[in-house]
Amino acid sequence: MSDSIHYRRFTPADIDAAHALTVELKWPHRAEDWQFVANIGGGFVAERDSRVIGTVLCWKYGGQTSSLGMVIVSPAHQGYGIGRRLTEMALEELGPRATVLHATQAGRPLYEKLGFAPVGTLDQHQGAALQPPLIELPSRERLRPLGINDTPRLVELASRASGLDRTSVLPPLLDAAEGIGLDRDGELIGFALFRRFGRGRAIGPVVAPRDEDPVRAKALIGHWLASNPGMFIRIDMPGESGLTEWLESLGLIRVDSVVKMTRNAGQMPAPDAEFAQYGIINQAVC
Repeated sequence: MSDSIHYRRFTPADIDAAHALTVELKWPHRAEDWQFVANIGGGFVAERDSRVIGTVLCWKYGGQTSSLGMVIVSPAHQGYGIGRRLTEMALEELGPRATVLHATQAGRPLYEKLGFAPVGTLDQHQGAALQPPLIELPSRERLRPLGINDTPRLVELASRASGLDRTSVLPPLLDAAEGIGLDRDGELIGFALFRRFGRGRAIGPVVAPRDEDPVRAKALIGHWLASNPGMFIRIDMPGESGLTEWLESLGLIRVDSVVKMTRNAGQMPAPDAEFAQYGIINQAVC
């Protein structure tokens, strides 16, 4: 089998074949979702008889950090080391950067062999949104629409909260998403984006001041739930966010949990003391 497999770089012409792989595996991604993640990163494919049978994508953030995802192998070709070889090629591309990925329990042993270590969990919530109760913000704080002049501050907040440089990721995401901001006396201190994804909409990233009581994150997420009652919505959030019970009470059930893993973790910035990420963009670009 290995002698008949050809590996090469991912190109825009591979979008349809890559989307077909996710359809085969019953992943929710649309071709447009593939287009977005491919446009801001790069990757590799495995081919057999001129047919794409495997993919991996990776993304570089500034000079020190990166992420890796969309590791997919057609079910008929699993068990032959294709996923491992694709992942190795992506890691060779990323070099000594700190690299983040989200692994299923089945994939975790492979990533551990490649130098990744678990650092947390990520919970996937989804469902038809219910109308949330009104959430009272601290005094002098309010929600407001985002404007074009907010982009530099949004990049700063997203980078601080995630530990990943969002300079190249957030502007194209803003082009495809709606946004709501959290304002304190004229200063933007949080935000949440809302966009098409899969079979419905996705909320993320969600950034707010770090607090034991995530009332600000609830207000940001609640804005989109209240604006779209009954719509199918997905949010992927760190396991330590403290939002699980609240989201489930609103119809967004936790349907899956994956392991957050890092490689070359010494290159990662220390967690920001002021801001936290309560929802990520997606499990690939984090």
